[in-house]
Amino acid sequence: MGLVRGCHPEPVVAVTLVATALSVAVGRGAAGTASVAAAVCTGQLSVGWANDWLDAARDLAAGRPDKPVVTGLIAPGTLRAAALAAAVATVPLSLLSGWLAGTVHLAAVGSAWLYDRPLKATPASVLPYLASFGLLPAFVLLGAGVPVPWWLPAAGAALGGGAHFFNALPDLAADRAAGIAGLPHRLGARRAWWVGAALLLAASGLLAYGVPGWYGPAGFAVALAALAVGAVAGRRPGSRATFRVVLVVALVDVALLVLAGAATG
Repeated sequence: MGLVRGCHPEPVVAVTLVATALSVAVGRGAAGTASVAAAVCTGQLSVGWANDWLDAARDLAAGRPDKPVVTGLIAPGTLRAAALAAAVATVPLSLLSGWLAGTVHLAAVGSAWLYDRPLKATPASVLPYLASFGLLPAFVLLGAGVPVPWWLPAAGAALGGGAHFFNALPDLAADRAAGIAGLPHRLGARRAWWVGAALLLAASGLLAYGVPGWYGPAGFAVALAALAVGAVAGRRPGSRATFRVVLVVALVDVALLVLAGAATG
């Protein structure tokens, strides 16, 4: 249970599923898609376990009950061993897609590790999200021998940046207590919401540009309308509308990402 909670299972599953769906869309085939899923999964596991390992002392000092190290479910040393083992496994799994694609994915995972240490508590906290999510679709397409259009990594970067801001919002107070002061924390909840919304909308626009037919403009219109609703409804005290809206926009962007991949494949 400690390893499951310590790996941050939600983003591990979400990112792996998105990469797998994109791989299917570009025609990687069963073997290629399996190698993409395995490489992305182990890479995400390594990042999640490294996060809780490297933050263990800070989390213990802050007494964070949401961390398995704090509740005694797992020891920091176990997380360290798991993170390093997953990172080592990611290397050959990534290279199954070829040297160029594999190197791109390893760069994405390395960038994510830089978030865990030292960039998480700095104004540059968003940079690993921009880099890693921008490189992920390039990894999938390069492994399929498909040219990578400029707008696809840009859209991935914007989607990742938006995810960073919205992922940080629920934990701003707990993170500050633990000594974490990334860019969302420095901006504050309201401004961080607007920056995250702008990035998600930028991702929607870039993907709409790359998706042929009516799907792109329709998806962008849905994302724009949802964010407008969230901006208004989120003003009410205790409203959960903003988080529901973000989920809607993220799902729209993921759907457009897969459609864009199919259009380039």
